[in-house]
Amino acid sequence: MKNILVIYFSQSGQLKEILEQMLSPLVKSEDFTVDFQAIAPLEKHPFPWPKKAFFDVFPESFLQIPKPNEPFPQEFFQKNYDLVILGYQTWYLSPSVPFNSFLKSEEGKNILTGKPVVTVSASRNMWIFAQEKTKKMLQAIKANLVGNIALVDRHWNHISVITIVHWMMGGKKTKYLGIFPKPGVSDNDIASSSKFGESIEKYLQENDLQNLQPDLVKKGAVKISPFLVQCDGRGNYIFAKWAKLIYEKGQQSPEKRKRWLKFFNYYLIFAIWVIMPVVFVLFLLTYLPLYHQINKDKKYYQSVSFR
Repeated sequence: MKNILVIYFSQSGQLKEILEQMLSPLVKSEDFTVDFQAIAPLEKHPFPWPKKAFFDVFPESFLQIPKPNEPFPQEFFQKNYDLVILGYQTWYLSPSVPFNSFLKSEEGKNILTGKPVVTVSASRNMWIFAQEKTKKMLQAIKANLVGNIALVDRHWNHISVITIVHWMMGGKKTKYLGIFPKPGVSDNDIASSSKFGESIEKYLQENDLQNLQPDLVKKGAVKISPFLVQCDGRGNYIFAKWAKLIYEKGQQSPEKRKRWLKFFNYYLIFAIWVIMPVVFVLFLLTYLPLYHQINKDKKYYQSVSFR
Protein backbone atom coordinates (compact mmCIF):
# COMPACT_ATOMS: atom_id res chain seq x y z
CA MET A 1 0.00 0.00 0.00
CA LYS A 2 1.36 3.39 -1.06
CA ASN A 3 0.37 6.56 0.78
CA ILE A 4 -0.04 9.91 -0.99
CA LEU A 5 -0.60 13.31 0.61
CA VAL A 6 -2.11 16.12 -1.49
CA ILE A 7 -1.59 19.65 -0.13
CA TYR A 8 -3.09 22.59 -1.99
CA PHE A 9 -4.51 26.10 -1.83
CA SER A 10 -7.45 26.85 -4.13
CA GLN A 11 -9.61 29.96 -3.97
CA SER A 12 -12.05 29.36 -6.82
CA GLY A 13 -12.11 25.58 -6.50
CA GLN A 14 -10.55 25.02 -9.95
CA LEU A 15 -7.28 23.63 -8.60
CA LYS A 16 -9.11 21.30 -6.23
CA GLU A 17 -11.18 20.03 -9.16
CA ILE A 18 -8.00 19.46 -11.19
CA LEU A 19 -6.30 17.54 -8.39
CA GLU A 20 -9.34 15.35 -7.73
CA GLN A 21 -9.69 14.49 -11.41
CA MET A 22 -5.95 13.99 -11.89
CA LEU A 23 -5.65 11.62 -8.96
CA SER A 24 -8.90 9.74 -9.59
CA PRO A 25 -7.03 6.63 -10.87
CA LEU A 26 -5.11 6.42 -7.59
CA VAL A 27 -8.15 7.17 -5.41
CA LYS A 28 -10.02 4.30 -7.10
CA SER A 29 -7.11 1.89 -6.70
CA GLU A 30 -6.91 -0.42 -3.71
CA ASP A 31 -3.13 -0.06 -3.80
CA PHE A 32 -3.14 3.58 -2.70
CA THR A 33 -4.47 5.83 0.02
CA VAL A 34 -4.81 9.48 -0.97
CA ASP A 35 -5.25 12.17 1.69
CA PHE A 36 -6.26 15.70 0.67
CA GLN A 37 -5.46 18.71 2.85
CA ALA A 38 -6.23 22.32 1.95
CA ILE A 39 -3.95 25.12 3.16
CA ALA A 40 -6.07 27.53 5.22
CA PRO A 41 -4.55 30.99 5.77
CA LEU A 42 -5.45 32.70 9.04
CA GLU A 43 -5.98 35.90 7.06
CA LYS A 44 -8.67 34.90 4.59
CA HIS A 45 -8.43 35.92 0.95
CA PRO A 46 -11.84 36.74 -0.52
CA PHE A 47 -13.25 35.20 -3.66
CA PRO A 48 -14.39 36.80 -5.82
CA TRP A 49 -11.65 39.38 -5.35
CA PRO A 50 -12.61 42.97 -4.55
CA LYS A 51 -10.30 45.15 -6.64
CA LYS A 52 -8.61 46.72 -3.60
CA ALA A 53 -7.85 43.32 -2.03
CA PHE A 54 -6.57 41.95 -5.34
CA PHE A 55 -3.91 44.64 -5.70
CA ASP A 56 -3.16 44.78 -1.98
CA VAL A 57 -1.67 41.26 -1.97
CA PHE A 58 0.88 42.18 -4.66
CA PRO A 59 3.93 43.25 -2.59
CA GLU A 60 3.79 40.33 -0.14
CA SER A 61 3.02 37.88 -2.96
CA PHE A 62 5.94 38.87 -5.12
CA LEU A 63 8.39 39.35 -2.24
CA GLN A 64 7.26 35.95 -0.86
CA ILE A 65 6.68 37.29 2.63
CA PRO A 66 5.04 34.46 4.60
CA LYS A 67 1.92 34.82 6.70
CA PRO A 68 0.55 32.27 9.18
CA ASN A 69 -1.71 29.42 8.11
CA GLU A 70 -3.94 27.28 10.27
CA PRO A 71 -2.08 24.24 11.67
CA PHE A 72 -2.41 20.88 9.95
CA PRO A 73 -3.94 17.85 11.72
CA GLN A 74 -1.31 15.90 13.62
CA GLU A 75 -2.07 12.74 11.64
CA PHE A 76 -0.12 14.12 8.67
CA PHE A 77 3.06 14.17 10.75
CA GLN A 78 2.58 10.63 11.99
CA LYS A 79 1.82 8.87 8.71
CA ASN A 80 4.61 7.83 6.36
CA TYR A 81 3.90 9.18 2.87
CA ASP A 82 5.49 7.78 -0.27
CA LEU A 83 4.69 10.90 -2.30
CA VAL A 84 3.50 14.44 -1.63
CA ILE A 85 1.64 16.36 -4.32
CA LEU A 86 1.61 20.15 -3.98
CA GLY A 87 -1.04 22.19 -5.77
CA TYR A 88 -0.60 25.94 -6.07
CA GLN A 89 -1.84 29.06 -7.81
CA THR A 90 0.35 31.78 -9.29
CA TRP A 91 -0.15 35.27 -7.86
CA TYR A 92 1.81 38.07 -9.51
CA LEU A 93 4.35 35.73 -11.14
CA SER A 94 4.99 34.02 -7.78
CA PRO A 95 3.49 31.20 -5.74
CA SER A 96 0.47 32.43 -3.76
CA VAL A 97 1.03 33.76 -0.24
CA PRO A 98 -0.65 30.79 1.52
CA PHE A 99 1.41 28.31 -0.51
CA ASN A 100 4.81 29.96 -0.08
CA SER A 101 3.96 30.44 3.62
CA PHE A 102 3.44 26.69 3.94
CA LEU A 103 6.74 25.88 2.22
CA LYS A 104 8.57 28.26 4.56
CA SER A 105 6.88 26.98 7.72
CA GLU A 106 8.11 24.38 10.18
CA GLU A 107 5.09 22.27 9.22
CA GLY A 108 6.12 22.36 5.59
CA LYS A 109 9.67 21.41 6.48
CA ASN A 110 8.54 18.54 8.72
CA ILE A 111 6.21 17.11 6.08
CA LEU A 112 8.37 17.58 2.98
CA THR A 113 11.99 17.07 4.01
CA GLY A 114 13.32 13.98 2.26
CA LYS A 115 10.03 13.31 0.47
CA PRO A 116 9.47 12.97 -3.29
CA VAL A 117 7.25 15.81 -4.47
CA VAL A 118 5.13 16.48 -7.56
CA THR A 119 4.05 20.09 -8.11
CA VAL A 120 0.77 20.93 -9.87
CA SER A 121 -0.04 24.51 -10.85
CA ALA A 122 -3.04 26.13 -12.51
CA SER A 123 -2.49 29.64 -13.87
CA ARG A 124 -3.51 32.08 -16.57
CA ASN A 125 -0.35 31.50 -18.62
CA MET A 126 2.83 32.71 -16.90
CA TRP A 127 4.04 30.16 -14.34
CA ILE A 128 7.71 29.51 -15.22
CA PHE A 129 9.36 31.77 -12.65
CA ALA A 130 6.80 30.91 -9.98
CA GLN A 131 7.92 27.30 -10.44
CA GLU A 132 11.57 28.32 -10.22
CA LYS A 133 10.81 30.03 -6.89
CA THR A 134 8.99 26.91 -5.73
CA LYS A 135 12.01 24.80 -6.70
CA LYS A 136 14.25 27.00 -4.53
CA MET A 137 11.95 26.65 -1.53
CA LEU A 138 11.77 22.87 -1.97
CA GLN A 139 15.53 22.68 -2.31
CA ALA A 140 15.95 24.72 0.88
CA ILE A 141 14.03 22.13 2.90
CA LYS A 142 15.65 19.19 1.07
CA ALA A 143 12.49 17.94 -0.63
CA ASN A 144 12.99 15.90 -3.80
CA LEU A 145 11.09 17.33 -6.79
CA VAL A 146 10.29 14.42 -9.13
CA GLY A 147 7.45 15.84 -11.25
CA ASN A 148 5.77 19.02 -12.41
CA ILE A 149 2.41 19.56 -14.11
CA ALA A 150 1.46 23.06 -15.26
CA LEU A 151 -2.04 23.61 -16.60
CA VAL A 152 -2.88 26.98 -18.14
CA ASP A 153 -5.52 28.99 -19.97
CA ARG A 154 -4.68 28.22 -23.64
CA HIS A 155 -6.34 31.29 -25.16
CA TRP A 156 -4.48 34.25 -26.61
CA ASN A 157 -2.87 36.41 -23.92
CA HIS A 158 -5.07 39.49 -24.20
CA ILE A 159 -8.26 37.43 -24.43
CA SER A 160 -7.32 35.61 -21.23
CA VAL A 161 -6.66 38.94 -19.48
CA ILE A 162 -10.27 39.98 -20.11
CA THR A 163 -11.78 36.63 -19.15
CA ILE A 164 -9.69 36.15 -15.99
CA VAL A 165 -10.71 39.58 -14.68
CA HIS A 166 -14.35 38.64 -15.32
CA TRP A 167 -13.85 35.44 -13.29
CA MET A 168 -11.66 36.77 -10.48
CA MET A 169 -13.76 39.89 -9.86
CA GLY A 170 -17.15 38.37 -10.67
CA GLY A 171 -16.69 34.95 -9.11
CA LYS A 172 -18.20 32.92 -11.96
CA LYS A 173 -16.30 30.82 -14.50
CA THR A 174 -18.62 31.78 -17.35
CA LYS A 175 -18.31 33.30 -20.81
CA TYR A 176 -17.92 37.07 -20.48
CA LEU A 177 -20.72 38.83 -22.41
CA GLY A 178 -21.66 35.41 -23.73
CA ILE A 179 -19.07 35.64 -26.51
CA PHE A 180 -15.64 35.32 -24.87
CA PRO A 181 -14.30 31.83 -24.06
CA LYS A 182 -14.59 30.51 -20.53
CA PRO A 183 -11.67 31.60 -18.34
CA GLY A 184 -9.06 29.40 -16.73
CA VAL A 185 -8.03 25.84 -17.51
CA SER A 186 -10.43 24.35 -20.06
CA ASP A 187 -12.98 21.71 -19.10
CA ASN A 188 -11.32 19.31 -21.57
CA ASP A 189 -7.89 19.77 -20.00
CA ILE A 190 -9.34 19.19 -16.54
CA ALA A 191 -11.26 16.10 -17.65
CA SER A 192 -8.18 14.60 -19.36
CA SER A 193 -5.80 15.32 -16.45
CA SER A 194 -6.36 11.79 -15.12
CA LYS A 195 -3.75 10.69 -17.69
CA PHE A 196 -1.13 12.35 -15.48
CA GLY A 197 -2.46 10.43 -12.49
CA GLU A 198 -2.02 7.22 -14.47
CA SER A 199 1.66 8.08 -14.98
CA ILE A 200 2.10 8.86 -11.28
CA GLU A 201 0.43 5.55 -10.42
CA LYS A 202 2.69 3.60 -12.78
CA TYR A 203 6.00 5.08 -11.67
CA LEU A 204 5.10 5.06 -7.98
CA GLN A 205 4.21 1.38 -8.19
CA GLU A 206 7.52 0.67 -9.90
CA ASN A 207 9.46 2.80 -7.36
CA ASP A 208 10.85 4.72 -10.33
CA LEU A 209 9.78 8.32 -9.67
CA GLN A 210 13.07 9.70 -11.01
CA ASN A 211 11.83 8.82 -14.51
CA LEU A 212 8.33 10.24 -14.03
CA GLN A 213 8.82 13.73 -15.50
CA PRO A 214 9.77 12.70 -19.09
CA ASP A 215 6.58 10.64 -19.27
CA LEU A 216 4.48 13.56 -17.96
CA VAL A 217 6.05 15.85 -20.57
CA LYS A 218 5.21 13.37 -23.35
CA LYS A 219 1.59 13.53 -22.22
CA GLY A 220 1.54 17.33 -22.37
CA ALA A 221 1.97 18.17 -18.69
CA VAL A 222 4.34 21.08 -19.41
CA LYS A 223 4.02 23.16 -22.57
CA ILE A 224 6.43 26.06 -22.98
CA SER A 225 5.79 29.31 -24.83
CA PRO A 226 9.19 31.00 -25.39
CA PHE A 227 7.51 34.39 -25.72
CA LEU A 228 5.74 34.03 -22.36
CA VAL A 229 8.99 32.86 -20.76
CA GLN A 230 10.58 36.11 -21.91
CA CYS A 231 7.61 38.13 -20.63
CA ASP A 232 7.76 36.28 -17.32
CA GLY A 233 11.44 37.07 -16.89
CA ARG A 234 11.06 40.75 -17.73
CA GLY A 235 7.95 40.99 -15.60
CA ASN A 236 9.83 39.58 -12.61
CA TYR A 237 12.57 42.18 -13.06
CA ILE A 238 10.08 45.07 -13.09
CA PHE A 239 7.77 43.62 -10.42
CA ALA A 240 10.75 43.34 -8.07
CA LYS A 241 11.19 47.10 -8.17
CA TRP A 242 7.49 47.85 -7.77
CA ALA A 243 7.01 45.36 -4.92
CA LYS A 244 10.00 46.66 -2.96
CA LEU A 245 8.89 50.27 -3.42
CA ILE A 246 5.27 49.66 -2.41
CA TYR A 247 6.23 47.51 0.57
CA GLU A 248 8.65 50.13 1.85
CA LYS A 249 6.11 52.92 1.33
CA GLY A 250 3.57 50.83 3.22
CA GLN A 251 5.94 50.61 6.18
CA GLN A 252 5.84 54.40 6.33
CA SER A 253 2.05 54.74 6.19
CA PRO A 254 -1.07 52.93 4.87
CA GLU A 255 -1.91 56.00 2.78
CA LYS A 256 1.39 55.84 0.90
CA ARG A 257 0.92 52.13 0.26
CA LYS A 258 -2.57 52.77 -1.12
CA ARG A 259 -1.31 55.58 -3.37
CA TRP A 260 1.54 53.53 -4.84
CA LEU A 261 -0.71 50.51 -5.35
CA LYS A 262 -2.93 52.76 -7.46
CA PHE A 263 0.10 53.77 -9.55
CA PHE A 264 0.98 50.09 -9.94
CA ASN A 265 -2.56 49.40 -11.15
CA TYR A 266 -2.13 52.00 -13.90
CA TYR A 267 1.29 50.59 -14.81
CA LEU A 268 -0.10 47.05 -15.06
CA ILE A 269 -2.80 48.13 -17.49
CA PHE A 270 -0.20 49.99 -19.59
CA ALA A 271 2.20 47.02 -19.52
CA ILE A 272 -0.43 44.51 -20.66
CA TRP A 273 -1.95 46.56 -23.46
CA VAL A 274 1.05 48.58 -24.68
CA ILE A 275 4.36 47.09 -23.57
CA MET A 276 3.59 43.39 -24.21
CA PRO A 277 2.78 43.89 -27.93
CA VAL A 278 6.11 45.73 -28.31
CA VAL A 279 7.91 42.91 -26.50
CA PHE A 280 6.27 40.42 -28.87
CA VAL A 281 7.66 42.27 -31.90
CA LEU A 282 11.13 42.29 -30.33
CA PHE A 283 10.79 38.59 -29.57
CA LEU A 284 10.04 37.81 -33.23
CA LEU A 285 13.03 39.87 -34.37
CA THR A 286 15.42 38.01 -32.07
CA TYR A 287 13.91 34.52 -32.37
CA LEU A 288 16.29 33.15 -35.02
CA PRO A 289 19.51 34.52 -33.47
CA LEU A 290 18.46 33.10 -30.08
CA TYR A 291 16.96 29.86 -31.42
CA HIS A 292 19.55 27.57 -29.80
CA GLN A 293 19.23 29.21 -26.39
CA ILE A 294 15.42 29.20 -26.61
CA ASN A 295 15.38 25.43 -27.22
CA LYS A 296 17.87 24.88 -24.42
CA ASP A 297 15.68 26.89 -22.02
CA LYS A 298 12.57 25.04 -23.16
CA LYS A 299 14.07 21.66 -22.27
CA TYR A 300 15.18 22.96 -18.90
CA TYR A 301 11.79 24.44 -17.96
CA GLN A 302 10.07 21.17 -18.93
CA SER A 303 12.31 19.29 -16.55
CA VAL A 304 12.56 19.15 -12.76
CA SER A 305 16.25 20.07 -12.84
CA PHE A 306 17.57 23.04 -10.90
CA ARG A 307 20.17 25.45 -12.22
